[in-house]
Order: sequence, then structure tokens, then C-alpha cells
Amino acid sequence: MAEGIISSLLKKSGKDIQASWTRDLAAALPTGKGRISASELEQQTAEFIKLLTVAAEHSRGADISASDFKALREFLEGVSRSRALQGYTSDETAAFIFSFKKPLFEQLRLAAGKDVETLANETWLATVLLDSLGMHTVKTFQKAREDVINRQQRDMLELSTPVVKLWDGILALPMIGTLDSARTQVVMETLLQRVVETGAQIAILDITGVPTVDTLVAQHLLKTVTALRLMGAEAIISGVRPQIAQTIVHLGVDLQGVTTKANLADALALALKRTGSTLKN
Repeated sequence: MAEGIISSLLKKSGKDIQASWTRDLAAALPTGKGRISASELEQQTAEFIKLLTVAAEHSRGADISASDFKALREFLEGVSRSRALQGYTSDETAAFIFSFKKPLFEQLRLAAGKDVETLANETWLATVLLDSLGMHTVKTFQKAREDVINRQQRDMLELSTPVVKLWDGILALPMIGTLDSARTQVVMETLLQRVVETGAQIAILDITGVPTVDTLVAQHLLKTVTALRLMGAEAIISGVRPQIAQTIVHLGVDLQGVTTKANLADALALALKRTGSTLKN
């Protein structure tokens, strides 16, 4: 099997293969500020060859999901995640594995000599193994990138919906832009957390910056109001312009029991009154 030959080949010519492979990687991958260093790259290539040697020696096939490949899989997963965080592309990450073929195949050719059939068979079997490792690396990279993007999107949503403490016991959440299910969920979580942290009695939801209100947006607002009530806080919706008021009426959305005000100033005045606070000159 190719795995046994690969293991023997790596034990015999691993240093030469690593030197050639590392040079090719260093030339192909950017190593500027914030990127992988030459010394780290050399450590990674050495570790990969070490783990591949052990895995190939004990495995009975090219099934990388087998326990013999566990340490190698985990190592490649770490490499993929680090490259995702460092800003590498999927092509640059995949190159870590696929560029290993050239120096390995050169050594296979030297070892096979004039035995063309053996060279063809071992090259094919080695290709299957390395392609499987390469695909595993790319899949891990893509998952890591998706996690980074999702975290960034969530951070942006939180930044776009800041909860402001206007007064003791009074919070305000100025909403700007379109409200959708994902953003409303973040709004609700952030607001409820701040209610717990501050012990606020009233939360003002200011929709002055919301361009349109449809049935979905109105339902999102009502869910937030309901959640606040369950937390023992009262909600006031401000920024209800005439156009929005007409839209809500036409949609048949029931806002009975929900306090609304035309602007934030009126909402704050009402909140101060209900909390027993007064503005001093």
C-alpha cells in the first residue's frame, strides 16, 4: 500500500521533502505583517510530516476518518482555523496540503526508478490520500470563516442597536434602519440583559430612524414589549410619526396597552413622571 511506502519515504527523505516544500510555500504565501512567519511555517511543515509519517505507518488505507489519522486531522484543523483568523484565502490555505505533492512525488519517482507501474500506482494512491487531507483542511477553513463572519455580523448588529441609560431606571434603545428577525432577536437579548444589569423600570424603544413599519416589524416590536413586561419593566415606543401611525392602523396591528409617543423627548418626560423623577434646572 502507498501508506507504507509513504511512511518509509518520509523517514528516509523527510528532511529533503520538508526543505523543498517549505521553500515553495514561503514563495507562494504572503508572510507580511499579521501573517504567518517563516519560522512558524517551518514548524508546521515539520509537524505535518511527522504526523503523516506516523499515520501512514499504522493505517491500512487512505481513509482519513480512521483513528490513525486523528492527530493529523486535529493538526490540520488548527492550521486552517489560524489561517482563517489571519486573513488567508481558501486557496492559500489549501496550498499547504496540495503543494506537498510536488516534493513527495519527486521522491516517489526517485524511489521507483524505472518501475513505471509502481510509480503510477503509488502516485495515484498518494494523490487520493493528500486530496482527502486537502479537502478536510478546506472544509475546516470554510467553517472557521463562517464562524468569523457570523461573529462579525452579530457584533455589527449589537453596535447598531446601542442601549443608552437616560436616567436612573430609564433605558432607551434608538433603532435605525430596517428591522428583521435576526436583528430583532439581538435587540431583545441586548435590551433584556441591560434591564437585568441596571434594574431599569422603563425602556423606551425609539423607532424614529426606522424607515417603514410593516406587519413583521410591528410584531417584532410587540414581542419585545411582551418580553420587557415579563422582566417587570414597562415599554414606551417613541418616534411614531403620522405615516407610521396610519400604516399600523391599516395593518390592523393591535397596539392596545402599549404606550406610544411622537418623539423621544415626550417619551422621556412620561418615563420621568412614572418613575417619580424630576428634571432640575
